[in-house]
Amino acid sequence: MKKIDIKNLLIFFFSSLIYALCQMLFSIILMKEDLWKNFHIQLSAHYIVIFTMCIADYGLLVFLNKYLPYSKNILLRIVAGLTGLTVICLVLLWLFNYLIYDIFLVSKEGTPSFLIKFAFGMAANIPILLVFELIYYFQSEQKAIADSEKAKRKVLLFQHETLRSQINPHFLFNSLNVLSSLIYINPDNANKFTKALSKTYRYVLSLTRQPVVSVAEELDALDSYIFLMRMRFENSFTFTIDKIADNERNEIIPLTLQLLIENAFKHNMATEESLLNIKITIDSDYITVENNVQPSNDADKGGIGLKYITRQYKLYAKEIIVEHTSDMFIVKIPYIQP
Repeated sequence: MKKIDIKNLLIFFFSSLIYALCQMLFSIILMKEDLWKNFHIQLSAHYIVIFTMCIADYGLLVFLNKYLPYSKNILLRIVAGLTGLTVICLVLLWLFNYLIYDIFLVSKEGTPSFLIKFAFGMAANIPILLVFELIYYFQSEQKAIADSEKAKRKVLLFQHETLRSQINPHFLFNSLNVLSSLIYINPDNANKFTKALSKTYRYVLSLTRQPVVSVAEELDALDSYIFLMRMRFENSFTFTIDKIADNERNEIIPLTLQLLIENAFKHNMATEESLLNIKITIDSDYITVENNVQPSNDADKGGIGLKYITRQYKLYAKEIIVEHTSDMFIVKIPYIQP
């Protein structure tokens, strides 16, 4: 970090020095003065002015980007920038005139008028702010690209963790146990179970190509998963879908519903005497997944969990709502794209 800071300081020093030299040469040509007469004094004076302008312009840029970015109002931002430059030039001009004429008692004879000095100051100051604006723009672009790549990596990591969570020994072991029993008891259901299991895994494997899916796709894949759960838990749970609004074209994170339902089975008892009631409600703003709470003593704490779903939605600046009472566990999922 120190090397980078020193490098940036050196770049700023030499670039501002070169710009001060150019401004000094321009003023000497304009005023038809001797180039070598008090060269070091003139260069020092111009550099102090340019350096002060840089500091003031940087502060102005930080202030405008914080309170009046271009995304709010471009025209108002431009007007505010020009107003800020004018104020900076007027303040610096008054300050340096006071130092030169009142403190150092330099004669005003032969010096340019206030208007010429102000015009020269604005001409020198505008390019400085434009350079800072360009630097800020390119840094913002680089940050946006870096954030995008970081988000993509997180999406890929989530997909990898999701895939690993779904194709885990417990899930596969339980599914094969059910399949083994069905082969002897009910071959027709065994065939249906095999197809549902195949469809579920095929959907999971397809997620590497799609970071979001439509609600309709998610519900279609969920049918196979619910069928697997019915073969496994039989009449130990109820499952209903209430479509209040037709939002099946809206998009959500894939496997959201399946993971939430898996959590319901994982953390609660499901028996014919104590039914686990799972309900999905699709409305205009959220998909709500709710179940009654009847904690299981041997609940499996593994898996991807609710926290992973929460992180995934945060990548899209979306917040899920969790309501946990003694009787109900409710999760409201926002749509990624309405």
